Amino acid sequence: MTSSVVSSSAVDDIRLLGGVQVRRIGPVRRFWAAHPRLGDVALVLVVVGAFGVVGAAVVRDTVNGIVALGYYPRGGAEHWVVPSVWLAGAVLGAGALLVRRRWPVVVLAVLTAGAVASLMTGGVTGVFGLCLGMAAAAVASSRDARSTWLLVTAAAVTVSAAMWWFQQIGILEMLLWTGYYAEEPYWHLTEPPFSPERRIVSVVLLVGTLLAGVLVGFASRDRRRHAHDIEERYRAVARERDTSAALVRTAERERLAREMHDVVAHSVSVMIALCDGAAAAFDRAPDASREALGELSRTGREALADMQRVLGALDTADATPQGAGLDAVVRRFRTAGMPVSAAGLDTPLPPDTALRLAVKRIVTEALTNVLRHAPGTSAVSVVVRRTGPAVEVAVVNEAGTGPGTGSGTERGIVGMRERVALLGGHMMAGPRAGGGWQVQVTLPCPDAGSGTAVEEGPR
Repeated sequence: MTSSVVSSSAVDDIRLLGGVQVRRIGPVRRFWAAHPRLGDVALVLVVVGAFGVVGAAVVRDTVNGIVALGYYPRGGAEHWVVPSVWLAGAVLGAGALLVRRRWPVVVLAVLTAGAVASLMTGGVTGVFGLCLGMAAAAVASSRDARSTWLLVTAAAVTVSAAMWWFQQIGILEMLLWTGYYAEEPYWHLTEPPFSPERRIVSVVLLVGTLLAGVLVGFASRDRRRHAHDIEERYRAVARERDTSAALVRTAERERLAREMHDVVAHSVSVMIALCDGAAAAFDRAPDASREALGELSRTGREALADMQRVLGALDTADATPQGAGLDAVVRRFRTAGMPVSAAGLDTPLPPDTALRLAVKRIVTEALTNVLRHAPGTSAVSVVVRRTGPAVEVAVVNEAGTGPGTGSGTERGIVGMRERVALLGGHMMAGPRAGGGWQVQVTLPCPDAGSGTAVEEGPR
């Protein structure tokens, strides 16, 4: 999901993520970002080769020019000391830069001490000035601004003081006296040779290099923080996506569990009652037994169709449950031996599939609970009516005379409450004062008109 290297680069492709501009990193920077150690090795080769070896050769020629001017004695140690110090400083500085990311403060301190030692030994700063700038960038990239300025200022003051007192060959001397011979005209400077006043140029260059390094380090730190913020946004989006997917899966599992409970628990309970009734009436009332077996077959087919609908095996056009009418629901329980009286089963309902299915499921669940938990009840009533902008459903039963067969998980009641809540209605389910159980449900029906409840007795 997220990339291990995210950075900003001046390329032509810009994408947006949460209002943050994300520039695609270029191929060159992508290569170096993927191979940081290779970049460090290349840096060491450049420092030692271009600035170390070449610089040592140039400074040796500068020493020859100074000897020709008479400022260094002929045959003096400066011929080999100054180039050797320059080259040794390049090697030391390049080696220290290899670990600047891991120990930036230590590297800055080591390079500061090396620059002072180089000035005291050979009178040259050498490559230490450039290495100090890179070390300052590493410090600024890994430390806060206050610590960075304190550390870099301390290094600048220390090396500048050493330059002021010990430097003999700086940038001016290398520009003016490299390859100078006595027979050529000499550009006389206003200050005496090796005077501290001329070293102000070297101090300014050092301070400028350190300042540039600090600014580069700050920019690198900001870029890294920007990349980190982008990665966090990517992770947040991924977490939100995964959470949403998990919630959807959970909701789908709950829906399937609720639907399967409605289908399996209700239908199987009725089928068991029908089987028991058919077996009991097989000898003395074969016609009633055949009717019970026919209802058992119809109930099984309807349960299978409902399960196929729940599992998505049917098309949308076939999604309407078979036998969705309340008449069929009540008739099934009557066939199972339940004394059900009904009113308002033909009450006109709006063409809202969710509302119609909810009414059917609520009546089915309530009657199934009576069948499972109150066997032998003397009376059960089902009333459906429309009162103003609402549909009311009431299922009331007397106390049973036999032991219940249910497990008492209350999943059915929870499912009814969830259906009612989704439609913006309210539900009351609980025991009656005189014994028995009641379920009262009110569902909003904005386009409802007044309906007439037609009393029906057991058929």
